[in-house]
Order: sequence, then C-alpha cells, then structure tokens
Amino acid sequence: MGTPGDLVELGRPRISMNPQNQAKLLRDIVAAGSAAITRNGYATAIDVVLGIGWVRPKTVEEWRRGRVPYLEQVMVASLPKISAAMLAFRPWAQSAGLRPSETVYVSWTRDRRRLRFSESGNPNIERAYRTHWLPPKPAANRGGN
Repeated sequence: MGTPGDLVELGRPRISMNPQNQAKLLRDIVAAGSAAITRNGYATAIDVVLGIGWVRPKTVEEWRRGRVPYLEQVMVASLPKISAAMLAFRPWAQSAGLRPSETVYVSWTRDRRRLRFSESGNPNIERAYRTHWLPPKPAANRGGN
C-alpha cells in the first residue's frame, strides 16, 4: 500500500493499519476501481471512495456545485484511512496496467472555480485525487499487418 515515506510525501503523517484491515481496504479498492473501469472505461479516486461507501453520490454532487469547501470534509472515513486508500489506489492502478491522466475538476457553477479535494490543499494530495486512470493505449499497428 505504498511506503511509509509516501504519506509524508503526500503531506500527511505516517499511519499504521492492522494487516487484516489493510487487506480488506485493498480488496474494496480493487472492487471499486474495477467496477468503475467496467462502467466508465476509467477509474478515479472519487469512484473508489464512492464504491467503498465513504461518500454518497448526492454529497459529491453538492461538492461539485460548490456547496462543500473540500471533498474530504464530507467523507465518513478518517484522514488516515483516506490516506491509506489513496496510497493503495495508485499502485493497484499501475499494476492493472492503467495509465495516469491528470484532470482539472471545476465547479458546476458560473465561475467554474477549481474544486478542492483535501483539507490541506497540498498539491500532491490534490494531484492524486485529480488523476484519472485510463486503460493502456492500443499498440500501433506496425508494418500494415
């Protein structure tokens, strides 16, 4: 689920998690990420937290409408759990052969301001949330075969 230094890099304190809880969290991430790929053709951190049940679709919509200052504020999990999930999501996506694509999230308001995901606003945390994981590009047909 990432290395202990990864949490510090994301701007969060290091955490420890019971191995059984860690394994369950990883299973939940894989299930939510896989379902998102099947449904949308890509997976996002929002798909994962929705799939795990840490935030409701209506609440995400409120955040997108600019009525919630940052998404983590309305998640039912603690920041250490959220951090652990975010750190597990990226390695899973990479091991599944997905490729990262950073996306800008703007509000569904007239001013179209950028949405914030994390309490801290740390650029590394925000980037992790904004990254969509896409299937690999198809290999180019070489030699006209």
